[in-house]
Amino acid sequence: MIKHIALALTLVVAPMSSFAAQFIEGKHFTVVTNKAPSSEPKLTEFYSFFCGNCFNMEKMYLPDIKANLNKQVAFDSKHVDFANTEINTEVMRSLAVIQTLDNPKPLTDAMFKVIQGDNGEKHDHGAAGHKHAEPLKSRDDIKAVFAKFGVDSAQYDATADSKETNAKLALWRAQQQEFRVQSVPAFVVNDKYAVNMSSVRTLGELIDLINYLAVEYK
Repeated sequence: MIKHIALALTLVVAPMSSFAAQFIEGKHFTVVTNKAPSSEPKLTEFYSFFCGNCFNMEKMYLPDIKANLNKQVAFDSKHVDFANTEINTEVMRSLAVIQTLDNPKPLTDAMFKVIQGDNGEKHDHGAAGHKHAEPLKSRDDIKAVFAKFGVDSAQYDATADSKETNAKLALWRAQQQEFRVQSVPAFVVNDKYAVNMSSVRTLGELIDLINYLAVEYK
């Protein structure tokens, strides 16, 4: 089952501080591995196309986060695997395919929408009379989504089944365990520091925290 995390307060765009806030290990972030941090500053988002909060992050907050990252900080995204089912693996593969494209955002949005609905209504389990039905049941269903964006079946299969994609999925699964990702969306900085989303009050604070961990904290 996908595990969700709610922000302590609704994230809003707030002016970012001109100096690093007093971020505290164990409160604002957690060290998730004994390994040395990455050699270059980086931010990794772990998420799932099945997660409503991840869809909200993608639509409402991620563009501002990426736009306000320190210029030294690289961004990457990885799909989690909580369900460990055949279709979940296929959906993970779909993100790996998307990441090989020159313009990945339209297909990222499309995958969220086909699963979540334009406004997340397909996964609103609290709605009256809601009957949950997975809109994607096979790779063919996924390829139908990609075909609308000019990715034909043969191109999709070649990328999805490549050694590079298999290695990428193995890395995602291994890092999900190594970084103790138990809920999504989750942010890990420099392959070492996990942001405690429940401690974040504003979008500006979240960005400050990420930049602080990425380029200042040792």
